[in-house]
This record gives sequence, structure tokens and C-alpha cells, in this order.
Amino acid sequence: MAIIYRATLRPSKLELVASWAPGRPWGAAAAGAELEQVAAYRFDDPAGEVGTETFVLRAGDTLLHVPLTYRGAPAPEQEERLLGTTEHSVLGRRWVYDACADPVYVAALAAAVLGGAPQAEEYVDVDGRQERRDPTARVTGSGGAADVGPLGTPTPTDGADATTVRAGDLELVVRRVLAPGAPVDGGATLTGTWAGQADAVVLATAQQIV
Repeated sequence: MAIIYRATLRPSKLELVASWAPGRPWGAAAAGAELEQVAAYRFDDPAGEVGTETFVLRAGDTLLHVPLTYRGAPAPEQEERLLGTTEHSVLGRRWVYDACADPVYVAALAAAVLGGAPQAEEYVDVDGRQERRDPTARVTGSGGAADVGPLGTPTPTDGADATTVRAGDLELVVRRVLAPGAPVDGGATLTGTWAGQADAVVLATAQQIV
């Protein structure tokens, strides 16, 4: 489960994304646009150390899909995918990374897409009590694998509308520019719905590489 604190972050998550996304091959729509959060969902880190959160953001007429991870210490091997740091009023300094380079996120995504593992349940910390809240996006994986197994170090490659991640014998494609109704080229899928989007949208796919 994900514990969310009522905290102040400086800079905010969206401010970090707004300064980083325009420099990515898929992020042209974010240049000069005010990013609006449409929805978000989270995965669990079994070790409870790394926060994972994926945003659906509106940039003008474009929907962007942006997974992030939050760490309490820097991960030098992910330096090229660091968005920046933020000061969290409860947790202190947090290092914010593009999740497509983070093995914790990639393992969670693979488990969701290929194994149907559920998204994290969300709880808000209120004066020491944990109150459950509904996520603003609901995601579902189509696969039925019992165990994905170890994946190794992920290698992400950005394209014009997606990021392809190689990890072990898997290839995961994280769609960055969302297009409701876009076809799927094969493999298992992660789909999502949110307020105003009742028809499931493909967010990611995964398949084994022979």
C-alpha cells in the first residue's frame, strides 16, 4: 500500500516534470504548456523504500503518461534520468527519477502487465491515522503469469510517443503520448480508466524477447 502525506513539496512534482519533459523526444507538447494533472496511480515497492507514482497529464490537447519514482537517497546509476530533487515537508529531501530507468518501477510494471498484479491501495496519513482514498486512475494488466522473475537492470530508450525498456528477456513499452483507441501490436497490456475516460486506454505493453 502507498502512504501519502499531506505535505508541501518544493519544487512540486509537476514543476519538476514541466522543466524536464520538453527535453524528451516525446515531450514536445509540454514545451510552453501548463501541465494539468488528470489522474494518477501507484505501484507498491515490496521493500517499502521507493515511491512510485504515474501521472496522466494534460498538456494542451495532448495527454502525457509520466511514471516517476521517489527515493530517499541518490541512485548514481540512474543519474541520466534524474528530474531533480524536492524538499518534502515530512520526508525531507527526495530524489525524483524517470521511473522507466528504475528497477523497482520496471519490476512492478512487469508484474502488473504480465501477472495482473494490482495497483497500490492508497492511504492518506491524517494525524497519525491512515485513511483510505480511491486512486484517480484504475489500471488493469491483461497477463496471467504466476511469476515474472528477476529482470536485471532496465535500459530505457525514448521515442516520439513511447519509451521502450529492455529488462532481462522482456521488452516493455511505456506509452508516453496517450491516444484512446490506439491499436496494440501484440503482447500483454496495462490499460487504465479515469474520470471522463470510461473506455480503457493502453498505457503499456510487455512481451518476451526471443
